[in-house]
Amino acid sequence: MSRRSVTTALLLAALAATAQAQSPKDQFNAENKRIATRYAEDKKLCADEQDSGQRMQCLRDAKSEFDKSNAMAKAQYKASPAKPGDCRDCGKVTQVVAGEKAGEGSALGLIAGGVAGALLGNQVGSGHGRQLATVAGAAGGAYAGKKIEENAKSSKQWTVHVQYDDGHQAAYTFDHDPQMMSGDRVQNANGSIIRR
Repeated sequence: MSRRSVTTALLLAALAATAQAQSPKDQFNAENKRIATRYAEDKKLCADEQDSGQRMQCLRDAKSEFDKSNAMAKAQYKASPAKPGDCRDCGKVTQVVAGEKAGEGSALGLIAGGVAGALLGNQVGSGHGRQLATVAGAAGGAYAGKKIEENAKSSKQWTVHVQYDDGHQAAYTFDHDPQMMSGDRVQNANGSIIRR
């Protein structure tokens, strides 16, 4: 074997080892760079064509090859298997939002408010006015009782938004402070998330 072929073989082996050591995303980025460089070189070659028709056909062919190579690189990136250290269901917290969860009113608040409103309305006026005041008091009291109960039963909730490593996003709601901040690494666990 000549010295040149040995050097070439070693160089190819080093490139293959480096490619395998890279993450799929790094491999994808390197491949995209190679494709873009090739496309730029092809466009320079096309500029040397004498006939404008041949030049345009050359540019179309170069663009077609560029698009095809990009599509193959994307397909290979999406199909790349996870490395043992990779986590397919891991991501990063992008936002934590604290808010109020509206309480639910029951018949108890409605009835209690209606009775209290009717009693107060019955104290106003006399005759037909008293009857209208009783009905209006019952309706207003029922509405107020329902709203008071809803407010009394409202609770705080936290929504954690996650951007996963594979690109998809999700949001998880907690009824207690999850003690997570934007930028924290998390992992799926039993339909929820935990800090990684």
